[in-house]
Amino acid sequence: MSVPDSLPPPPLSLRLLPDWLAIALGWTLARWPWWLAVPAGRALGALMQRTMIARGRIAARNLALCFPERSESERDEMWRASFRSLGVSVFEFLRAWWGPLTPLDRRYEVLGLEHLQAAQKNGRGVILVSPHLTTLEISVRLLCRQVDLAGMYRPHESPALEWAVKRGRLRYTRAMYTRDELRPALRHLKTGGVLWFAPDQETRRGESVFVPFFGQPAWSLTSTHQLARLSGAAVLSLFYQRLADGSYRIEIGPPLENFPSADATADTARIMALMEQLIRRAPEQYLWVHDRFKRQMSSDQIPATPRDQ
Repeated sequence: MSVPDSLPPPPLSLRLLPDWLAIALGWTLARWPWWLAVPAGRALGALMQRTMIARGRIAARNLALCFPERSESERDEMWRASFRSLGVSVFEFLRAWWGPLTPLDRRYEVLGLEHLQAAQKNGRGVILVSPHLTTLEISVRLLCRQVDLAGMYRPHESPALEWAVKRGRLRYTRAMYTRDELRPALRHLKTGGVLWFAPDQETRRGESVFVPFFGQPAWSLTSTHQLARLSGAAVLSLFYQRLADGSYRIEIGPPLENFPSADATADTARIMALMEQLIRRAPEQYLWVHDRFKRQMSSDQIPATPRDQ
């Protein structure tokens, strides 16, 4: 898909020169042979593990909170594996934004397209929700080979990086909406479009509530409930995973039944339970360095999950 003419010109200033140099490096790395990028990504992950001290502590704390049933040695291996996956994901993100898909375009499968096609009958819009697995960006680009979709995202702080990444994403998505661009996102859904976003991270913007996530109180966006309620769109899960042989599995789940309800908190708890279920399928590929439990509340204030009711 070509980049639309409406994209503004790139922001150019001496202040942004370091950002543009970093983008140029990323553009170069996006074209490395894949047989070289994967081991380089693992090496980068090992380096990140040693240098990202604060983020490493956050990841270790998240794993201890989310997997108390695992032994310390098991969680330690998950922690190390998550950094290896994070390092590889840097090259996956760069290639998705700015590089060619070869040879990855022959090493993936998409399952569950029939669920999406059934949900789209009669021109109904579809919301695809997924967790922040490290394979997120490359999997969405691969999925766009078979599905015409738009995405919602959080803008980058750097104007140069925001422009370059959005330009890269618009090569394979229908549109990219920030979380503040609710009206155009709703128009897209009401006209039968497919909208993807990942609602599992904590954010300061948008309506949020405390609901359980891996048994912990997590400040969670009600966006899925709001978008489905206002647009009438179906909500489907999206899972993606980097397999041991280097290929990718992308899986679309069936539509959620009786969603949305009249209760935003109950719906958000249901979405977080779904995100947890997907993460447990490939926990070493989740973005554990995100400070998911920054805000806390007492456990007796946490609403029951759909499984408890």
